[in-house]
Amino acid sequence: MFLSFTIDYHKLGNGGPDGELGASLRYLSQRFAQTDKSGIALLTDIGTEELGHLEMVGSIVTQLTKGEGAKSFDRYGVGDYYIDHANGVYPASAAGVPFSAAYLQSKADPIADIMEDMAAEQKARATYDNILRISDDPDVTNIIRYLREREVVHFQRFGELLDKLQSKIK
Repeated sequence: MFLSFTIDYHKLGNGGPDGELGASLRYLSQRFAQTDKSGIALLTDIGTEELGHLEMVGSIVTQLTKGEGAKSFDRYGVGDYYIDHANGVYPASAAGVPFSAAYLQSKADPIADIMEDMAAEQKARATYDNILRISDDPDVTNIIRYLREREVVHFQRFGELLDKLQSKIK
């Protein structure tokens, strides 16, 4: 019943341009150019948390597709995915494009990077909003709501850091 969503989520939640993998690598890379010590700590903390989100999403997908075979994947139009990855969680976009480091942004400009991060958190929130619209599994929906809430908190924390950085240049 939830398999079609789950199969789409194989490609949506982790490896697309707005997924958890890109967010974690973006933040962990940007921290090296961050000039503010609290900014370094924030990017490290949120980058690490995003890796935890990646693990949560992967666990959901693994649990929901356990025991599903090629015919189930083919019935939902993603038989090619099954041929390449079976029930494995492979980081790709919803269109099936494999994860790319091109999704990461790091300009070595603390303000530009934090603005990028705030936008990334809003795009992740929007992705979770879309998932909540199609989810019919209460257990999964509760986890997705939690992940969505964390994206909102990350946006707020990055906003606080942006204010701090901008106040230093006035």
